[in-house]
Amino acid sequence: MTTSSFSPVDAATLGGWDYHYDVVVVGYGGAGASAAIGAHDDGAKVAIFELGSAAGGSTALSSAELYLGGGTRVQKACGYDDSAQAMYDYLMASNGPQADSDKIRAYCDGSAAHFDWLESLGVPFKDSEYPHRAIMALTDDCLLYTGNEKTAEFAAIAAPAPRGHNLKVVGDNGGPLFMQTLQAAVEQRGIEQHYDSRALRLVVDYSAAVERVVGIIMRIDMREVAVKAERGVVLCCGGFVMNRKMVEQYAPGLLRCSVPIGNPGDTGGGIAMGLAVGGVALNMHEGFVSLPYYPPASLTNGIFINDKCQRFINEDAYHGRVGAAILGQRSERIYLLMRVDDYADYETNSYLGAAVAATGDSAAELADELGLDCTLLSGCLTTYNHFAAQGSDPQYQKSEDWLKVLEGPLVALDCTPGRGAYFPYFTLGGLHTAVSGEVLDSAAAPIAGLYAAGRTACGVPRRGDGYCSGISVGDASFSGRLAGRAAAGNHSS
Repeated sequence: MTTSSFSPVDAATLGGWDYHYDVVVVGYGGAGASAAIGAHDDGAKVAIFELGSAAGGSTALSSAELYLGGGTRVQKACGYDDSAQAMYDYLMASNGPQADSDKIRAYCDGSAAHFDWLESLGVPFKDSEYPHRAIMALTDDCLLYTGNEKTAEFAAIAAPAPRGHNLKVVGDNGGPLFMQTLQAAVEQRGIEQHYDSRALRLVVDYSAAVERVVGIIMRIDMREVAVKAERGVVLCCGGFVMNRKMVEQYAPGLLRCSVPIGNPGDTGGGIAMGLAVGGVALNMHEGFVSLPYYPPASLTNGIFINDKCQRFINEDAYHGRVGAAILGQRSERIYLLMRVDDYADYETNSYLGAAVAATGDSAAELADELGLDCTLLSGCLTTYNHFAAQGSDPQYQKSEDWLKVLEGPLVALDCTPGRGAYFPYFTLGGLHTAVSGEVLDSAAAPIAGLYAAGRTACGVPRRGDGYCSGISVGDASFSGRLAGRAAAGNHSS
């Protein structure tokens, strides 16, 4: 990636500073707001600089479910005895070889306390559970499963518990409410907020015994201004999903998806500035991709097949795991087959947008309409139905709750990427940081005065196939607070 346009400025070349603060936070989403609050509450004079004209970032565009566990008040009220260890075991397994054990340990051990902190800021949660299979709760109920915790593969590793915490708000309005609440907390503290401010380059003091980031150059009202950060700069500028060149370079597989999810500022600028002063980027090839095939939940009774008439996933998996599995198929077509009665209210109660590719009273008729090998499709359905009738799925261990013999009339939805189905995506790579938020160099040493959080950093979520809803907002607010506190506690000059 070219970083010349983000190359640092030598502090010795500046004629002076236009603004002076202890901690400067760049970006005003969930991570930035939490960083600013954390730094302020630890005694620092703080300001937030935001590219947009209002607070929110990508957090405000989300459902703002928060993936929290280890025994939150809501979990206990709903009868779940979750533990930090079970949460840790699950997140370590679901994030695979990329998992950062230190970050996951800190996140899990601090999860219940983080819930309490958010609630102390005014974030509202209701002591109730949403018990249905859904991508999000559209009621004001709080607790729901938002990952693969109950699937056979992960339930064998860690005791399942719902950890998605939906805000007490009806409809898909959690993100705006979450950011309104955090912004109110920022304003109550008198933290300065600057909008329409574009971050350009970090300022480095090269004369110090240890080179140190001491500020940042911003463009405000068509004028470049120098902002002094006595204790540290915290980059909370989002990911790079809106920068097509970066996605092409680092995560080209994501371009098979249909809709990038993020705000217009998710162009990787924070990552580029960190790289320009010696930071390291991790996990840049990874991203989240969803195939939101539920609701209606009844579609889970169906099966996904490729153009070889092969199943490749347990259909009771989380929609992100299924989306990642689809991208991994070497296949020209992907279909979701189901009975007509399970098709149900798909046309009025779905986000999927996949077209009906074929219907048929038998496997042979369906294969003919789809242009698939009749023998292969019949064999696939015969095998699946044989075991489904017995309440088992030895191939992929799909839960008995979702096993149903697939008899005609049948429907096939075209879930092939690029053929109309909704495949939203975002990136999961970012700057290598310590648990407390310091940006690290290639030797894993902190870059003095520089911190990062949220999607600018490579945080807890590392894999698309192991993602769980709420982990981004949960990690952004958690890592943001830690980074802000670490910056505030850094009194070196």
